[in-house]
Amino acid sequence: MNKGKIYVGTSGWVYPHWENIFYPEGLPSKDKLKYFSQHFKTAEVNYSFYRLPRPATYQNWYSQTPGDFLFAVKASRFIT
Repeated sequence: MNKGKIYVGTSGWVYPHWENIFYPEGLPSKDKLKYFSQHFKTAEVNYSFYRLPRPATYQNWYSQTPGDFLFAVKASRFIT
C-alpha cells in the first residue's frame, strides 16, 4: 500500500494578528512567506479567487520557498 503525504498549512500567510505571535517583531512583509515556509510545507493562495496573480508573482513566491513547498491555488470565482 502506498502511503500518501499530508501537508499542513494555512489559508494565506499575512495576517496582522500574527505579528509578534508567529512572526518575529520587525519582520518585513516581504520576508513573511520565506519565514512561513520554514515552519509549514504548504499554504493556500486565497487571493487567486478574487484576482489571478501575475506570473511574476508566482515566480516571486516560488523563489522564496523551498523546492518541496506546495501552493494550493484557489480557483477563480469566475470558474467555481
